[in-house]
Amino acid sequence: MAESIRSDPVDRDPIRPEHITGLILAGGRGSRMGGVDKGLQNHQGLPLALHAMLRLQPQVGHLMINANRNLGAYDSMGVPVWPDALLDYPGPLAGFLAGLEHCETPYLVTVPCDTPNFPLDLVDRLAAALVAENAEMAIAATVEDGQLQVQPVFCLMASTLMESLVAFTQAGQRKIDRWTGGHRCATVVFDDAAAFANANTLDELQRLQPRWTADAARPAGLGAVPGSARPAPLLAQHEQVQAFHLLACPRRLAQELQA
Repeated sequence: MAESIRSDPVDRDPIRPEHITGLILAGGRGSRMGGVDKGLQNHQGLPLALHAMLRLQPQVGHLMINANRNLGAYDSMGVPVWPDALLDYPGPLAGFLAGLEHCETPYLVTVPCDTPNFPLDLVDRLAAALVAENAEMAIAATVEDGQLQVQPVFCLMASTLMESLVAFTQAGQRKIDRWTGGHRCATVVFDDAAAFANANTLDELQRLQPRWTADAARPAGLGAVPGSARPAPLLAQHEQVQAFHLLACPRRLAQELQA
């Protein structure tokens, strides 16, 4: 088990990746997908949650998943899995709370499982803004049709905010913007709005375009042309990653990959 380095973020030094735990939010109902487990839906040969994991992994020191069903399948991805502590799928704040309860680093960053192309510099930019603005949290935003669109589930927060969130949810509150509005919050605007495209329906999932490029996150040792530093073609990358997980993971995850 990794040594706990959780502490109060008081010195405003640059935030290093090893001081951040990444949380994949996969605990929703998937209502607009017909009630399916969204994080396990196949996208380009991998479950959505695994796409998010591979993209977030190089940006943080630790990873975990928030999920409320098919826990064995998520556990097969090799990181801790924590269900909501609150009942009846109350929304993303329940995932935030589960993450904060189990976070052993000074900071927690959250990303949803249904947005597989989020920026590779997401965490770096959120961390820089949090420090520069002496904030308690930093959230992503985009500009669409001239309007600022806040992306509150892409949130870097100090782990010391757990008590605040416990009190907020115990009072029956569930709205993210109301909770974040009560804290010093930095907003980071990303130019590429398409990077935050998500899949709320199966049709939207089919329309999502992959962004696996030479600089994209991928498991070490996979996705390279033998004897060359060149990245493998898109299909070969996914075939190799899928084969790795089919071999390494229990049958339950393999069945989900083939669904």
